[in-house]
Amino acid sequence: MRTPFWLATATVLACTSFATQAQEWPSKPVKILVGSAPGGGTDAMARAVADRLGPLLKQPVVVDNKPGASNTLAADLVAKSTDGHTLLMGVSTAQAIAPHLLKLNYDSNKDLVPVAFVGSVPNVLVVNTAVGATDVASLIKLAKAKPGQMNYATSGTGSTQHIAAELFKEAAGVFITHIPYRSSGPAMVDLIGGQVQMNFDTLPSVIGQVKAGKVKALAVAAPKRNSQLPDVPTLAEAGVKGVEMSAWYGIYMPASTPKAVQERVLAEVHKVLAMPETLTRLDGIGAEVTPMAQAKFQEFHNAEYQRFGELIKRKNIKLD
Repeated sequence: MRTPFWLATATVLACTSFATQAQEWPSKPVKILVGSAPGGGTDAMARAVADRLGPLLKQPVVVDNKPGASNTLAADLVAKSTDGHTLLMGVSTAQAIAPHLLKLNYDSNKDLVPVAFVGSVPNVLVVNTAVGATDVASLIKLAKAKPGQMNYATSGTGSTQHIAAELFKEAAGVFITHIPYRSSGPAMVDLIGGQVQMNFDTLPSVIGQVKAGKVKALAVAAPKRNSQLPDVPTLAEAGVKGVEMSAWYGIYMPASTPKAVQERVLAEVHKVLAMPETLTRLDGIGAEVTPMAQAKFQEFHNAEYQRFGELIKRKNIKLD
């Protein structure tokens, strides 16, 4: 049976249009919005991608920091963007956790689409050098001797750092007080200054201060040690099991973005992530780069959304 001429023509035109969309995009500079201040893990991941993505797209790619509302301010702006050239460096806090804690003005699962997974970084348990804890066991001993008197900082309520700390409290049997900050930078300043005694934060946010000796890393909340802190044990190795909490990152776009453009972004980001200089840069902040197909990223997003929803309900985590 022959294909009708009109149907064959329509198919050819559709394919041509699809290819043209991808080839003509971008027609102006591209922005990658970041929901936290400069210096944190999300910012570091976004800049590592943006610096190499621009030459591939033949347009400037600019990182634009929009901190606030548990990283969701940037997500809100991208979800409502109509210029076709605004991307989001999504992070687990905003994409999988905040929707269970905040009343958002957008639907995280419908208004944004996962496009290109970038990678993940572990959370690290760090303490002020004056605390006197040399390892996890001695920190737990101090916390038990002073229930409720020790404070821990995080980059915000409902962040992976907050959830990691709550899991730590449960597993270690200690009572420590949560002090949430707007971002990692101020939390680290107060940790160094002694206003708080301990902190859970992503490796990119703490590694500089750890290597400078301004704070001490006691453990990583990951299934294995990190190459940037090879002498720092996992929490499981330190005797606290069941506390594995990494932050993950990926490029999201408005759901209305043409599929051809999504595929172009995915292909070019994968090229960036395969570059030796990108891998070296991300390895330097302890990131594990794991590119995946877009459909796989969508499945991962859905699974993480469900996992964190169940965890938040079980731990009764609410906004402070």
